[in-house]
Amino acid sequence: MRLELCPCLQNGLLAIINVALATSLPRESLRVIRTFREKGIPCDVVWMDIDYMDGFRCFTFDNNRFADPKSMVDDLHSIGCKSIWMLDPGIKEEKGYFVYDGGSENDVWIKKADGSPFIGEVWPGDCVFPDFTSERIRTWWARLVRDFISNGVDGIWNDMNEPAMTTTTKTMPESNIHRGDADIGGVQNHSYYHNVYGMLMARSTYEGMVMYNTEKRPFVLTRAGFIGSQRYAATWTGDNLSNWEHLHMSLSMVLQLCEEVCRLALLRRYRLLPHIYTLFYVSHKKGTPVAAPLFFADPQDTELRKIETTFLLGPLLVCASTLPDKGAHECAHKLPNGIWLPFDFGDSHPDLPVLYLRGGAILPVGLPIQHVGEASLGDDLSLLVALDENGKAEGVLFEDAGDGYGFTQGDYLLTYYVAEVHSSVVSVKVLKTEGSLKRPKRNLNISILLGGGAMISSRGVDGEEVHFTMPSEFEVSSLVATSELDLKERLETIRPIPDMDEPSGQEGTELSKTLIVLKSGDWFLKIVPWIGGRIISMTHVPSDSQWLHSRIEIHGYEEYSGTEYRSAGCIEEYKIVRGHLEQSCVEESKVCLEGDIGGGLVLQRHISILTDNPKIVQIDSSIEARSVGPGSGGFSRLVCLRVRHTFTLLHPTEVVVAFTAINGSKQEISLDSGEVMLEGGLRPNGEWTLVDRCSGLSMVNRFDHRQVSKCL
Repeated sequence: MRLELCPCLQNGLLAIINVALATSLPRESLRVIRTFREKGIPCDVVWMDIDYMDGFRCFTFDNNRFADPKSMVDDLHSIGCKSIWMLDPGIKEEKGYFVYDGGSENDVWIKKADGSPFIGEVWPGDCVFPDFTSERIRTWWARLVRDFISNGVDGIWNDMNEPAMTTTTKTMPESNIHRGDADIGGVQNHSYYHNVYGMLMARSTYEGMVMYNTEKRPFVLTRAGFIGSQRYAATWTGDNLSNWEHLHMSLSMVLQLCEEVCRLALLRRYRLLPHIYTLFYVSHKKGTPVAAPLFFADPQDTELRKIETTFLLGPLLVCASTLPDKGAHECAHKLPNGIWLPFDFGDSHPDLPVLYLRGGAILPVGLPIQHVGEASLGDDLSLLVALDENGKAEGVLFEDAGDGYGFTQGDYLLTYYVAEVHSSVVSVKVLKTEGSLKRPKRNLNISILLGGGAMISSRGVDGEEVHFTMPSEFEVSSLVATSELDLKERLETIRPIPDMDEPSGQEGTELSKTLIVLKSGDWFLKIVPWIGGRIISMTHVPSDSQWLHSRIEIHGYEEYSGTEYRSAGCIEEYKIVRGHLEQSCVEESKVCLEGDIGGGLVLQRHISILTDNPKIVQIDSSIEARSVGPGSGGFSRLVCLRVRHTFTLLHPTEVVVAFTAINGSKQEISLDSGEVMLEGGLRPNGEWTLVDRCSGLSMVNRFDHRQVSKCL
């Protein structure tokens, strides 16, 4: 079982709890959601990764762990939680598997140039792929989705649909053939259709959900998309690395929280749902983005285009911190021209973003709830008002049934609110409405923002005009000063989330931030533990040759806990578990580094220059289980160790990789050979040599071939 916060708590407004159940039994999913309810942590969705399937076969369920998915979903619904299930385009090539057999009978697979079905490797092993460029084939897939939905599936997320492979090529060959419909290009090779493949899969999935129930809005999430894919699916950015550069929040931090900051971030987001729902409606009607970069507020200010830590949700400005040791309230935020007033819900925290409302805007806000099923149109509504320089403000709220297509027939309520000051009296009223939905009888709470987080409030009835008197300038100044002081004192008493787990012990802590030098015999190595355990230099002293290639974007030597390059299991920071600290630059003949990859697993690497043969650098890497078991978040998939080392070729045309294969054949691979994948008897028999014929030097790489399944 894996818990993910996406994108991150640092961007608290976008934090969505995704409970991705990889290994759990149905009762475990229920236990997790019930625990969320008990602890008051909002949650609406359980996301089912591919481990619910029978051997990663799409449209199937594991007979042991998910024998009755419909019953499990009913239980989830009873506590206000929905389930989203993953579907990939890769269909296992296996006779007797109903999807493969049906697809083969209907001739739906993407072809190779020779006309035979293309076979690529994904999670189930060898797979074939539907050709979504054909309407006939999209309909075939849609019918599978329709039948799949009958198991109680609430929504579907399409993954690996670039299309992605687990091989080093990462996707299918450009020479593959698609039999596209004439109106989108006809028969073309894959390079023509590659960018739209994911969108067409999402479209087919969407159409399958509509086929099952025309009265319900489909929920489809896709990893790959193209212009227009928003008609069929929402898009997410794929798997993220657990570092500050990607999400500013690592998984290890999330697992260690006092739950309070999670609760605050999620409650804040749920309170803003009326506003966010309205933004989606406006996006649906006008095509405007729900979340926009800061420069949208002032396109003429070119400096705003450089800011990546702040974004807009309509008139709401969200300022986050991307620094692990500094909260958003401690950062200097550049704001667009105009009035921008800060506010919170009494929930300010060093690890939550700072919120501003643009002068002239009215922001609709709901009640704090645990899931959307708790909300109703009759709930109290709050309006946050930020007056502009003329003492005016306006805002809009869209409401409907929350599902179905009644809104297309006018069954909705679109309310335009306005506020204005006359002789120190603020009036807030409904300017106009659209739609046939009757306004519910509900209380209206209005708060006028004054600056510095201060506000004055009044109550009334929604639909009726509300009046209250503005305080004097002196009173406003006093309220603002008091509010700023209270906020400062509150933030000073809160302990922010630590950046990373520090290595145990003073020695390990200091070593992990220290350049490690291994120097002995023929070799001189430099290692940077705090940047991915990077070996930044590997110099052969007798020949003064630097073999290892290392740049900012390319580690000279790197490891991952997955089969995919840049998989989520790569390590961004190692700690030193054995070594001797003497000075700021440590000289050793051996060192052990260790990185936490989550789920009770660590990736460990021993680097040493052998004392009995100082011509040899030995790197021994492994994945070790430390606390895998119930409640540990242990992995369910096969966890593979992937090692990638990149070398500098001083004379590229004169360099070859030479080895004897397990089957006894002699092999030489040159730069002209391109990428070559070696499996089975074609793997090197425990040794390969990088030969530079121009310099007369060779570097030998020895390994235990029994531990290696593939070589690139």
